[in-house]
Amino acid sequence: MRKALTLLAVLAASPALATGLDIKIGGEASGTIHIDLFEDVAPKHVDQITAIAEAGGYDGVYFHRVIEGFMAQTGDVEFGRVGGDIRRAGMGGSQLPDLPAEFSDRPFDRGVVGMARSQNPDSANSQFFIMFKEGHFLNGQYTVVGEVTSGMEVVDAIKRGQGQNGAVIGEPDRMVTVTVTE
Repeated sequence: MRKALTLLAVLAASPALATGLDIKIGGEASGTIHIDLFEDVAPKHVDQITAIAEAGGYDGVYFHRVIEGFMAQTGDVEFGRVGGDIRRAGMGGSQLPDLPAEFSDRPFDRGVVGMARSQNPDSANSQFFIMFKEGHFLNGQYTVVGEVTSGMEVVDAIKRGQGQNGAVIGEPDRMVTVTVTE
C-alpha cells in the first residue's frame, strides 16, 4: 500500500514534463534504449509511465512477451519483476488506475512504443511494448506513447519468446533501471 501511495503522490505532483526514458537492459541483450515520449499525443499515459519510472517501479521488470517480427512487451510491475512468479507476468499492472484510450493517427512503425491492454480499450496501466517492425493493424486500436530514438539494436537483441503468445522460456531480458529524462 505504501508503494501505491508513493506512486499516486508522484503522479499527482508531476505534470507531463518528461521528454523520454533511458532504459538500461540486462540479460542476453545489454545496453541502453532511449525512448522519446509523446506528451502531446498521450498525456495521461506519459504521466503514468513517468510516475512509475520515477518511483522505481519499472526497475527489474522482465520483457515477458517477445514475438519475433512483432514486438517486445514489458512493464508488468506487479508480477513481471525479478524474483517474482514469472508464470503470472503479463497479468498485472500498477496500483494506479487504468487509463482511458488516447488513440492517435501515429502509426505503429518500427521502434514505436505502445501501451498494452486487455480487450477493453480503456484498460492500459503499466505495460508497454516496442515494435520490431511495423504493425499498422494496431493503428487506432492501441495508444502510441513514444518511439525509440537510440538503442534499437538493443531492442533487436532482446531474447525472443516461443509460440503465438511469445512467452519467454528461462530467464527473460529485463529493464535493469528506467530513468526519466528531460
